[in-house]
Amino acid sequence: MRVLAAVPTTVPDRRPRAGETMPFGLYVHVPFCAARCVYCDFNTYIDLDHLKEDYVRALLREIALVGEALDHRPAQTIFFGGGTPSLLTPEQVERVIDACAAAFDLAADAEVTLEANPESVSPSYLRDLRRAGVNRLSFGVQSFQDEILRFLGRQHSAVRARQAVEWARAAGFDNVNVDLMYGLPGQTLAEWQETLETALALAPEHLSLYALIVEPGTPLHRWVEHGLVAPPNDDLAADQYEWALDRLAAAGYAHYEISNWARAGGEALTPTRASRHNLLYWRNQEYVGLGAGAHSYVEGVRYANVKRPERYIAAVERGRLPAEAPAPALDPRSLDPIDADLAMREHMMLGLRLVREGVAFEAFERRHGIPLQARFGPTLDRLDEAGLLERLPDRVRLTRQAYLLANQVLMEFL
Repeated sequence: MRVLAAVPTTVPDRRPRAGETMPFGLYVHVPFCAARCVYCDFNTYIDLDHLKEDYVRALLREIALVGEALDHRPAQTIFFGGGTPSLLTPEQVERVIDACAAAFDLAADAEVTLEANPESVSPSYLRDLRRAGVNRLSFGVQSFQDEILRFLGRQHSAVRARQAVEWARAAGFDNVNVDLMYGLPGQTLAEWQETLETALALAPEHLSLYALIVEPGTPLHRWVEHGLVAPPNDDLAADQYEWALDRLAAAGYAHYEISNWARAGGEALTPTRASRHNLLYWRNQEYVGLGAGAHSYVEGVRYANVKRPERYIAAVERGRLPAEAPAPALDPRSLDPIDADLAMREHMMLGLRLVREGVAFEAFERRHGIPLQARFGPTLDRLDEAGLLERLPDRVRLTRQAYLLANQVLMEFL
């Protein structure tokens, strides 16, 4: 495997032991959108449709270069995020999947997720997507109230969102996620309850529920700053989240991460329909990001590609791999070597988001060479005394009381 010049010697050894496979995933960023949502601060563009084929060809080249640099490393997941990946044709998606399988040792049962907007799919599109190798869909629904959808700048209706999930079932998809948002301006508790009940009636395998965050630089931020829209009501958002906790438990969904629920939970710490790709992030494991602005965590270094699709395409066409990272379109300003102490802090900040799994004592010590209590004892004691942390014989995890305070709790490990 290629040695990265920027990795400090204090980074703990993450190589798998004999007989083990280090979990690893591939993230593919698709930056194209049909419209810009009022809350979105992602690396997306609404005026670059003419670049799609050039962009896909650049992705294929980047995948080949990075796969070679990483010794065709085994990979268990592919995640197409965006933007709106469902603006690519099924043929383009298939070419990217095939390139990943050729450049990496892709597991036979790899989870291949594609984010889709309801208005951008049809029955035939979804059938072709399934044949292309996608086996998990994540629909960006956000709400089942048309008025709220229009306010957010979404292009679909509530009816179309329901149709999209039904079409996915008919196309053979048996692993579907629905993204929803709460804490929206003007959204009542009753409207949130109606949205969640509508989602439950569709019986998705997975649900992701996100509180609205007013991000700087977005239209929503400007509206709130100028008094045109009321800021989110934190108390109401908390009530919406608490109601969802109880309703989803009653419906048979396992709450496994602060904002995520999945079916087939039972007594298992991690339900079978949990997002395998996102688990890589929360377990602080490694992944490579492909495409404009995509982020990676490889061999103890975090880094990102350049953001603009035109610059990304040009950089990949040059085909040069820098010494610092296996990334032909590297943004050198993003290089962030993770030393041993920061690796431990990140392990806690990410791992505690897994509300069932938490952070296991044995896994922490095996990875970092020091007992969890020895490194974070006073912090653990303080959070335990405040009722925000639960100590089990083999792990620590957040209490339900801490879910609404998760960001403040996790910052204790910075």
